[in-house]
Amino acid sequence: MIAANQPLQRPPDAKLLVVGAGGGIRHAPRASFVEHLRAGDVVIANDAATLPASLPGFHARTGEPVEVRLAGRPSLRPEDVGHFSAVVFGAGDYRTRTEDRPAPPQIRAGDRLVLGPLGATVERVLSHPRLVSLRFDGGPDEVWAGLARHGRPIQYAHVTAPLALWDVWTRIAGPPVAFEPPSAGFALDWHALAAMRGRGAEFATITHAAGISSTGDEELDRLLPFDEPYRIPEATAAAVRRAKSCGGRVIAVGTTVVRALEHAAGGDGTVRACEGVATQRLGPASRLRVVDAILSGTHEPGTSHYELLRAFLDDATLRRTIEELDARGYRTHEFGDSVLIERVPGV
Repeated sequence: MIAANQPLQRPPDAKLLVVGAGGGIRHAPRASFVEHLRAGDVVIANDAATLPASLPGFHARTGEPVEVRLAGRPSLRPEDVGHFSAVVFGAGDYRTRTEDRPAPPQIRAGDRLVLGPLGATVERVLSHPRLVSLRFDGGPDEVWAGLARHGRPIQYAHVTAPLALWDVWTRIAGPPVAFEPPSAGFALDWHALAAMRGRGAEFATITHAAGISSTGDEELDRLLPFDEPYRIPEATAAAVRRAKSCGGRVIAVGTTVVRALEHAAGGDGTVRACEGVATQRLGPASRLRVVDAILSGTHEPGTSHYELLRAFLDDATLRRTIEELDARGYRTHEFGDSVLIERVPGV
């Protein structure tokens, strides 16, 4: 697969690979996604807007430059913005491949980071020397203002032009809680939502703090995805119940939606309105209780996103899928092409 290197959310030539419940594979234009829906289906997307979560600055004790990438927070509440978990890099920026970025200076609990107009204290070093818990100075208004003034979207070297916030906000973006865009939602626009209704399918949303996709460190990447807070409104829980009661499918737009719905599900697969923190990793041993299909970007083997797809398909079918993506030149990463995968019975 080829990395999509332009920040175009809906390029006219975007492709869609469709994997049916029987394992059959078809290729289609991504704009035809709605044509694969049936009456009674519910399509659920993540309405999180993306924070400017990349903060350049310096490590006060050594004076060395750093880049802080915010990676987690305790909840979705707007006032709960003083504490974050974060990954810290040394000197440089997105133009250097993440895996080639230097490590930051040795970080200790109590160290101060100066991030433009924001100051932060390292409360503790977490499960890796580059993963820390930060406490920002000031109240919520000061922190929000500092992020808006100084932060920029987290970006990787495969996209060469600097990203603006509007590049990483989906058409349904609402609360600013995501650390990277819930990019499967780039495939949607208002025309698609209207077409869904015309086919008798519902559309609903959750809010999930989509986390970072890569840290540049293999050991730290193995911990992905980090814990991520989410909110499921009553309207969405009711839409899931309606779909299940009439034989429709629950179609998740992106891995974050799968993670939230499956975390929230009761033992009988019932989803209720709630707030929670998704702590699980989904993979081949997972048994999905809620989600029947996923619209997702294309993901390379070894990533946490790819592992989640193994909950939908057996490994042989997933290998065939990857071979088709490679053979047809599908583009990967957040601005790439898409797959629509229906869960294979028994997986």
